[in-house]
Amino acid sequence: MTDATTVTAGKKGLSPIFIIGMLFFIFGFITWLNSVLIPYLKLACELNNVEAYLVTTAFYISYFVLAIPSARILNATGFKKGMSVGLAVIAVGALIFIPAALTRFYGLFLLGLFIQGSGLALLQTASNPYITILGPPESAAQRISIMGICNKVAGALAPIILGAIALKDADGLKARIATMATAAKNAELNELASRVIIPYIVIFAVLIILAIVIYYSSLPEVDTDQEDESTAISNTGKSSIFHFPHLLLGVITLFFYVGVEVIAGDTIINYANTQGIPLETAKFFTACTLACMLVGYGIGIVCIPKYFSQQTAMKLSAGLGLVLSVLVILTTGYISVLCVALLGLANSLVWPAIWPMALAGLGRFTKIGSSLLIMGIAGGAIVPLGYGALADALNPTHAYIILIPSYLIILYYAFAGHKAGRPKLKLTEQL
Repeated sequence: MTDATTVTAGKKGLSPIFIIGMLFFIFGFITWLNSVLIPYLKLACELNNVEAYLVTTAFYISYFVLAIPSARILNATGFKKGMSVGLAVIAVGALIFIPAALTRFYGLFLLGLFIQGSGLALLQTASNPYITILGPPESAAQRISIMGICNKVAGALAPIILGAIALKDADGLKARIATMATAAKNAELNELASRVIIPYIVIFAVLIILAIVIYYSSLPEVDTDQEDESTAISNTGKSSIFHFPHLLLGVITLFFYVGVEVIAGDTIINYANTQGIPLETAKFFTACTLACMLVGYGIGIVCIPKYFSQQTAMKLSAGLGLVLSVLVILTTGYISVLCVALLGLANSLVWPAIWPMALAGLGRFTKIGSSLLIMGIAGGAIVPLGYGALADALNPTHAYIILIPSYLIILYYAFAGHKAGRPKLKLTEQL
């Protein structure tokens, strides 16, 4: 990190942290609405499991498509204006939910989700490296953990708020439409679809206001193209991001990590329902998963780097994830569902650890490296879809076997992958 970056950020006190925290709150709120949209749209649009999990596919595949263009946009606009553009794009995606609800056309819902994900890709491409380089690299996981609290508090609130509106009396509705004639059933489903119109109008208005606030905020720019002396020396002769294998392995790891995080949060409502738990109760379970993540973030803030490193945190997280994945498969009912929720604790410190480990030593390649990591978020599009296919082919419990190889990949990166191709330097060196 350059001295200029540190001084510029320091002059603004806590203001940059507060602003980025506000953005992470938005990430969490928009992202974890999907956990309610999956059972909601499955009912409203009469979908099977694979079709319902296209919600996550449409949302997260946008990260893969838009990651590299996002880096180019940020090069042209800078971080602050780019964040405003990202918020405006998310607002457009939210607005599309209105005609989608009026027509009950699933394709329009998916389009709205893709556009929302596109705006989030731009926001995340800017904010994740920004918070990483806003202080010492060895405490980056601590700062990202603070951002994670903002993210997951919003994520815990989002399904509760939307679930109270969209899934109200969902169990009774499922029972009623099973015996209705086509015309009466369509009328009930049209009423169900219309429930999201007002919430998404509110979301649109809030996002536009925030875009204006960010645009005129005091958020400082940081120059990620400059390198300190040691980073410049280690990067001598490197002309491509492909000269950093620890970054490329980090992208693969992030791909599978996001997949398991989305599975833990977005499948738990449907899964609990298959275990005989009513939707009226199950709609709160995503909040339980995110509450477990909040506990993990709290541990990260207190313990990293004082008591253990971000690498150690990642090893412990992956190991716990493996154990819980096996328990989900071997148990049933509330115990199995509880193990899914506890995956939130296992997942909590993986994201904060991957970013500083993968971006370490990139210097002038930081923006493109961040873009590739954002592409890895597309794991949320593919891995949950694999879970949905296994749930239809086998059963929803045994489908969680997809978690085991994912956590093994995370464990490998924690032990060895983050060192690949790097000189024997301490992670505390400047980015």
